[in-house]
Formats: sequence, C-alpha cells, structure tokens
Amino acid sequence: MSTTSERATAYTPSAETLAAVLSRGDRPARPSAWSASMTFGWRAVLKIKHVPEQLFDVTAFPIIMTLMFTYLFGGALAGSTKEYLQFFLPGIMVTSVVMITMYTGVGLNTDIEKGVFDRFRTLPVWRPAALVGMIFGDVLRYILAATTIMLVGLALGFRPGGGVLGVVAGMALLVVFSFAFSWIWTMFGLLLRSEKSVMGVSMLVLFPLTFLSNVFVEPSTMPGWLQAFVEVNPITHLVTAIRHIMSGSLHMPSLMWTLVASALLVIVFGTLTMRLYNRK
Repeated sequence: MSTTSERATAYTPSAETLAAVLSRGDRPARPSAWSASMTFGWRAVLKIKHVPEQLFDVTAFPIIMTLMFTYLFGGALAGSTKEYLQFFLPGIMVTSVVMITMYTGVGLNTDIEKGVFDRFRTLPVWRPAALVGMIFGDVLRYILAATTIMLVGLALGFRPGGGVLGVVAGMALLVVFSFAFSWIWTMFGLLLRSEKSVMGVSMLVLFPLTFLSNVFVEPSTMPGWLQAFVEVNPITHLVTAIRHIMSGSLHMPSLMWTLVASALLVIVFGTLTMRLYNRK
C-alpha cells in the first residue's frame, strides 16, 4: 500500500511545473486560408501515394477511351484514324477529365461516412479549407489524365498546330473548368447518403453532357432538336475552345462562355456546398 502511495506521489507534478505549462504565452498564428487549403490538398496527394490504385482512372481509363474510340469511329466517320484524331483528341481529353471529377464527390462522401470531416470542422482553420484543399489535390489527377491522353495522341499521330504553348493553354483551360465543375459533386457528396448514390447521380449528369456534344461528331449532322441542346451544352463550348487553342487560334465566344460558366459553377455550387457543409 505504501509503495503505491509513493509511486503516486513521485508522479505528481510540482506547482512550478504546472505554472510553467499553464502560463499564458503567445498563441501560434492562425494559418491563412491558402495555407490551410494547401495542407488539405497535400493530404489528398498523400492518399494517392498510399493507395496508388487510385491513379487507374487517370491513366488506364483515358488510354482505353482514346484507343477505343479512335479505332472504332475513325475510319467510319473521317475516312482515316489519323484525320479523325485531329478532331477527336481534344474532345476525348475533355470527356475523360470531366468524368473523373465525380470522384471528388465520392471521396468527400466517404470521408464524411468515416467521420473524418467531423474532426476537420473542430480545427481552428478557414472553414472551407478542407473542401477547397480536397479539390486542389484532385487537380493533380486532372493534369495527369490530360497529359496521358496527349502523350497517347502524339504517339498515334495527333499534331497540334498551336505547338507546346497551345497544348499547355488548352490543358490549363480544361483544368480550370474541371475545378469549377467539381463543386457540383462536392454538393452531391454532402447531400446524398452513400458513395453509390453520388456515383449514380453523377453518371446521370455526365453521360448526357459528354456524349450529347461535339466531342465525337459535328453538331451539324444531328437532328435540329438535338442541335439546340448541343449548342447550349457547356462541354460543347469547352471542346470548341480547346480545339481552337490547340490548333493555334482563338474562338472567343466559346472561350468566354467557358470562363463565365466556370465562374457561375463556383459561385452557385460552391455556395450551396458551404451551406450544406455548415448545416451537416
């Protein structure tokens, strides 16, 4: 009994020690919104490092899509795969990258189900940092997917008239739009109760947008009622803008339409996302 008492006494901190620990001092500076967002973005990158299988959808999937549609439709629609590739490659790049934006909402929903975001909300950081950082991390995936498709296209015979600068500018516009488009899926990731629901809804949105566009064929070959939808489809304007940029020219109406659409997506769905996030 005395031994237990001596041990308890031995581990009791002195008054001076407690005073030193509890004394008021300078608090660490609160991280800026940019710093907090980049930290959460680095977390998203580390998730890829620990689970590299996540890169399958940004490497193997774009390669399969490019090869399959080039050799499936090239001869029938353009007479040769090389000629079709000049028209088709910017479109399939847009399709592949825009489709993988849905994984932003899937990943967010998974983190919420695991309780990870409950811990993030208790941190003394800018409140949207976790969401913004997660999308920043996904930007790396968009760049990898676009680069993979471009390398495959160059190997197959795609020759952009705009050179390196045209390719980089076109990919930059695609990344900007994809970043804005990702906010749709963050909203659904917060709104829906399972990752399967998020994926199902995203497919219902993505397939009409990407396939009912000018990605595969010119809209002039479509029925009038379908052309009306294609002409207001944001994917159509994005593909047109990127095609012109990579060919060494600018199509200002499509470029401005894409930038305005990107801004509206961030304003509308970013606001809805934050309202849901604060009420979750």
